[in-house]
Amino acid sequence: MGLSRRNFLGLVGVGATSSIIGSPLKKFYSQSVEGTSAKINKFGSLKSDRQGIIDLPEGFQYRVLSRVGETMSDGLPVPNNHDGMATFPGQNGTTILVRNHELNPVRTKNNFPADLPQYDRNSPGGTTTLVIDRERNLQQHYLSLAGTNRNCSGGATPWGSWISCEEDIATPYPPPGYSLQQVLPYWGKALVKHGYNFEIPATGKLTNPVPLKAMGRFRHEAIAIDPKTGYIYQTEDQNNSCFYRFLPHQKGNLSAGGILEAMVIKNMPKVDTGKGFRVGQPQAVEWVRLEDVDPKHDTLRYEAQAKGAAIFRRGEGICYDNGELYWTCTNGGAAEVGQIFRYNIAKATVELFLESPGAEVLDYPDNLIMSPFGDLIVCEDGRGEQFLVGITPEGKYYHFARNALNNSEFAGVCFAPDGKTMFVNIYRPGLTLAIWGNW
Repeated sequence: MGLSRRNFLGLVGVGATSSIIGSPLKKFYSQSVEGTSAKINKFGSLKSDRQGIIDLPEGFQYRVLSRVGETMSDGLPVPNNHDGMATFPGQNGTTILVRNHELNPVRTKNNFPADLPQYDRNSPGGTTTLVIDRERNLQQHYLSLAGTNRNCSGGATPWGSWISCEEDIATPYPPPGYSLQQVLPYWGKALVKHGYNFEIPATGKLTNPVPLKAMGRFRHEAIAIDPKTGYIYQTEDQNNSCFYRFLPHQKGNLSAGGILEAMVIKNMPKVDTGKGFRVGQPQAVEWVRLEDVDPKHDTLRYEAQAKGAAIFRRGEGICYDNGELYWTCTNGGAAEVGQIFRYNIAKATVELFLESPGAEVLDYPDNLIMSPFGDLIVCEDGRGEQFLVGITPEGKYYHFARNALNNSEFAGVCFAPDGKTMFVNIYRPGLTLAIWGNW
């Protein structure tokens, strides 16, 4: 049977509900390729946007809050490549939005003033902070992290800060085994080592960036925190990536260091979860401690795999919800167009939650968030039309939005603290949107 974006079949296998407790998605049930379509119009069909930016259902509206190149409150231009974001409650009912910019010195020059606090004066990446009032108007926006590389995603902390992740392992010296031709575009682009996380206070101004080296040096993508323990779970954007857990020595004080571990699936050492991993079958896991957490080269995952760590195909967005973690693997699965995994923290089990059978169904899932109304909202980062895809507790899916501007990815989806407004980015040219209506 042919599959299209109008026929979303077979994403969940038999047994997917047996291992799950407490989450709004607990009713997610099995769908067979021979079954009926699970596509619904929860909010109605998408309506064409007269402005040509984003198509939404009837009854929803949006506002462009910030565009690349606009002058911010600090006099600096809004950087491009808008990526991961999170919201925080501000004063007098305002919403604070911290936003990543995935920029690197190979393609973008660092034009920050030399007197600004920066980690690496050759690197143009960082974060900006937006303050939005009750009426969804932008009050101010300013640079809040500078001199970092490819700030892709990250995650909010329970203590009111944003962890910005570098998806880059740039070094001031060439890695071994590379030819001169391969090295020349990068030579001299990095003044210091990259591949770290940086913590940004939600209400803080620009300060000297300090890399959180104990959390590991690798191609970071995103993080999610278990609020009970303070443990931080991390994804890695590599075709043979691992899944990491950081145990801080002091809960809420990441600069005090901690222990870094990688996930091992019991009785399946070094398993490649992107090949033939069965949907809906929880597997017990254990964690192995990593020693060389700040390697000279991009080798952390190899240490992890030598100790039995599981392999994931490009781990990307991750979110925490009621004792469980959901994360995407962009090109995992038989069709190589995406998977979503789920980890039950209390039971210490992991399962393949969803696997897309084709790009016409779910096309390279990336950032994701659990919505206040109980649906998982997933950003696509594929090769054609890009949608925000909603997945209901009953296991059905819908398109909530379509990028009507271009084929650039959606990124940074999140909700205001009161749950009434969704924020999302169009990656390039960078646009940040506020969306609201009858949820």
